[in-house]
Amino acid sequence: MGQLLAVAIDGLNYASWLFIIAVGLTLIYGVMKILNIAHGSLYALGAYAAASLAGYWLNTGRAPMGSYGMLLLAAVLVGLIAGPVIERGLLRFMYGKEEIVLVLVTYAVFLILEDFIKLAWGVDPLFIAQPYGLLGSFSIAGLTYPVYNLVLMAVAIVIGCLLAWVMARTRRGKMLIAVIHDREMAAASGINVALVYFLTFTVGAMLGAMGGALTAPMISMQPGIGAETIVLAFAVVVIGGLGSLPGAALAAVLVGLVRSAAVHYRPELDLFSIYLVMAIVLIARPKGLFTTQEARKI
Repeated sequence: MGQLLAVAIDGLNYASWLFIIAVGLTLIYGVMKILNIAHGSLYALGAYAAASLAGYWLNTGRAPMGSYGMLLLAAVLVGLIAGPVIERGLLRFMYGKEEIVLVLVTYAVFLILEDFIKLAWGVDPLFIAQPYGLLGSFSIAGLTYPVYNLVLMAVAIVIGCLLAWVMARTRRGKMLIAVIHDREMAAASGINVALVYFLTFTVGAMLGAMGGALTAPMISMQPGIGAETIVLAFAVVVIGGLGSLPGAALAAVLVGLVRSAAVHYRPELDLFSIYLVMAIVLIARPKGLFTTQEARKI
């Protein structure tokens, strides 16, 4: 029972991390139909910016609890700066082109941002571990975990619930759904599609950076973390169904639990287990667990 409990807790913690980094990716695809490969670099930017801001805060002798505010501030700044620059400066000129062209464009942005990260922070590993252990730990059935893991889970739940509420209960959410189902009809109805795209990409970029910022205290930042992350995020998005928020949540939990079981029982199958889940799901449901309805063109 202790082993099963450990699998469940580790799986949910990993699922929370996966959902935070994947939800921005699936939001952008759901609205804009863009497979944003640059999402991985936005994650890395969030992690590096968070490490720098939190490290500066702690090194200047300020209250340690304020470092959590620095993590959030880093995610917001990266989203508000990188998101508009990429969307207004590049992507808006590509709308209407084939999806493969947009994939190549975002891949080019990914490469540019990877080099920017190396120029700004160098290639040596960067650490900011203090926030991870600052909140202490808790015990369940003899197992001890950092309280930071609960914070990660809480953030994932809040993000999921907030996005679901916006989509279902607000006027902006209704406009977003209209654009998702039929961009041309939405524009004809008076919806500012360009503004919807701008806000969507900015929020998606902020969510990607949020995943990196919250991960920063848990890992060593080094070149390449964006490439590793975007592969996992794509796996979650594909399993859940491209553009589906409930699908991303369910896929993150499924992948998290399977991967946790593999780590505990067959560590050599750690990474393979994720792609095994993806293969099985796609064989049974080629479009993922949840699929959004597509407008039929006449």
